[in-house]
Amino acid sequence: MKIIIDKYIPYIQGVLEPYAEVKYLSPDDITPETVRDADALVVRTRTRIDGNLLSGSKCRFIATATIGRDHIDECWCENNDVTAVSAPGCNAPAVAQYVMASLLRLLKSDMKDTTVAIVGVGNVGRLVERWCRSLGFKVMLVDPMRAIREPEKTWFTLEEVAATADVITFHVPLTRDGEHATLGLGSQSFFESLVKRPIVINTSRGAVVDNAAWLQAIREGRLGASVADVWEGEPHINLELMKAVDIATPHIAGYSRDGKIRATQMVLDALSRHFELPALKADSRDAVAIPAEVTVPQILESYNPFDDSHYMRSVLLSQPSTNNDGSFDGRASVNDAYARQLSDIEVAKRFEALRDNYPLRNEISSTS
Repeated sequence: MKIIIDKYIPYIQGVLEPYAEVKYLSPDDITPETVRDADALVVRTRTRIDGNLLSGSKCRFIATATIGRDHIDECWCENNDVTAVSAPGCNAPAVAQYVMASLLRLLKSDMKDTTVAIVGVGNVGRLVERWCRSLGFKVMLVDPMRAIREPEKTWFTLEEVAATADVITFHVPLTRDGEHATLGLGSQSFFESLVKRPIVINTSRGAVVDNAAWLQAIREGRLGASVADVWEGEPHINLELMKAVDIATPHIAGYSRDGKIRATQMVLDALSRHFELPALKADSRDAVAIPAEVTVPQILESYNPFDDSHYMRSVLLSQPSTNNDGSFDGRASVNDAYARQLSDIEVAKRFEALRDNYPLRNEISSTS
């Protein structure tokens, strides 16, 4: 059996070698030629799973070490007997940590007077809801699919949120079809309908919020603050939007050490079931327990997203030198960018390097 694994997935090297021939490749090297004789692939969102990659391959099992699946052509996989699994909920505590840390640093009013609208109430949205309520925020929930299944709860529409919320945070998958498609949910008309000047946070998928409309809304003064961790067209991102938002990060909201352990463990569990392998262990320690409630000091001491935001800007708006490990030292002046802007190709390359070399952070622990 042969398994090809994205080399940037942590806590997996050496685990499968007793049972298979394993190759660790960079995303750019996962091609139709390299996967042709593979039985299974373990990937991240960088790798598009479809007929262009897998036609003619004997691969019949795909595992993505991510919560998102929009890089997988589900219809093609189903029609070609390819099993595709993901790691739902693996990084929910890390994303919730990022959202709460950003919110608390940007908030200019008392928590008890602040209404947080959570658009999409899945694994991440539910945890953000729980932590917001534990801190005393008022909460509005927007999720039309869950509203159908759970009519006993109080649900709101996006229109009601636009009229009322002080904070709007997006936690939906990217869907392009159907009555409740999320592509462009944050549209120009949405921003124009805002009654207050809310904080807008997007940690879901870049195309959930129209980036050009978001930039225009910022320039028109419609928003109190903006936080962008995901971007349309990644890794070819809108640099003007990156400069305009208050916090800009390179799709790393879910990049915690514990989240990566959970993701890799879920992938290994799925591989074990599919290929009838013995139980496999991703790491010698288990991921930390997820706290039911949090405090302001816990959140603020656990993570400061402004550090990552400053570093991203220093890398994408300047000419920093590269360290031996592929990371950037960020010592060049950000102002260099205005005299010598990087090419789109170089920006994309550096954006991916920021993700690939991100130093995994610790989550908020229930025992901290």
